[in-house]
Amino acid sequence: MLTLIAVASLGAWLYLLFAHHGFWRADQRLARQIRPLSTLPSVLAIVPARNEAASIEACVASLAAQHYEGSFRIIVVDDASSDGTADLARGAAATDRLAIIGAPPLASGWTGKLWAMNAGLTHAAAHGLSPVYYWLTDADIVHPPETLARLVAKAVHQRRDLVSLMVKLHCKYTWECLLIPAFVFFFQMLYPFRAANDDQSSIAAAAGGCILVKRDALIAAGGLEPIRGDIIDDCALARLIKRRGGRLWIGLSDGSASLREALGLNPLWTMVSRTAFTQLHYSPWLLLGTLLGLALVFLAPLGLFLTWSWHDNETAALLGLLAAVLMTLGYIPTVMDYGQARWRAIFLPVAAAFYAAMTVASAFAHWRRRGGAWKGRTYSAPAP
Repeated sequence: MLTLIAVASLGAWLYLLFAHHGFWRADQRLARQIRPLSTLPSVLAIVPARNEAASIEACVASLAAQHYEGSFRIIVVDDASSDGTADLARGAAATDRLAIIGAPPLASGWTGKLWAMNAGLTHAAAHGLSPVYYWLTDADIVHPPETLARLVAKAVHQRRDLVSLMVKLHCKYTWECLLIPAFVFFFQMLYPFRAANDDQSSIAAAAGGCILVKRDALIAAGGLEPIRGDIIDDCALARLIKRRGGRLWIGLSDGSASLREALGLNPLWTMVSRTAFTQLHYSPWLLLGTLLGLALVFLAPLGLFLTWSWHDNETAALLGLLAAVLMTLGYIPTVMDYGQARWRAIFLPVAAAFYAAMTVASAFAHWRRRGGAWKGRTYSAPAP
């Protein structure tokens, strides 16, 4: 039995590293050298913001400082903030390109973020703004000055309808160093970027912190209304665009970064458990399969080797060790991308155990009708 587990675990890692679209290479990036465009398309940035006083000034300032010579405007949508977010945003940049608006009361069936973004789209249409691209970006993210130009160049030169960056998440404190690189690794494993960027693949993915989407493609897909209740709104938007024949590109950021810090485990736990069970379509069977898969792929390899003396199965132990080596090697590029030493890749099984616990917590929160809690609101699927 142990030998079969070891063979299955090793087989899983051989598949993941050599046949799963090279997700672990972390090599999908925007080009640094920007080829000139004959015409620069117009862009409208929409920033949904709810109680973002800690970051909104830096976010807006970074948007206002973009080195983009085409038409560029910014709308910050204040979603009933109680911490002065709107006033801080208004004072962050002295430019007539910036507008601060309030979101209407949240409509039934909509998540807060999508409702706020939709308010930005509605405001733009009402004021005669019809940009070629919308730039949807979160209020806790800062972008280097060349970000927009690079996004637009990618979209135009490669004729992409949606270009997205997974921004660098804050990774400085102990829990962040353990869990953030693993989060990025797991995301790429679920949504291999090369596959998402392949027009022939059905896989679609985007990262909600930074999305440049073509206005015509969004209108053709029905706007945001078809995904109004989706908690994982970024990937839902990517699927919506791709199903309509749109072309996607997603990559890792080498500059844009989130300001949201997690000093302890609780903020990270909340972030993951908010959507983990949603990712499993609220299915207890998918939950069970996921937990078994996590145990087989991430926990079994090293466990088989470390407990060799207990089970006295040399074959299982050696196969487990080989699987653990492959797992560590596959994780190293992501660890290094977050500025950490290679040796930290050995902690991936520990991170996987925490993510398994978060997924279980997410399921229990849903069953208790407390799922999807974020920014003082709770979004739950219908009771099972």
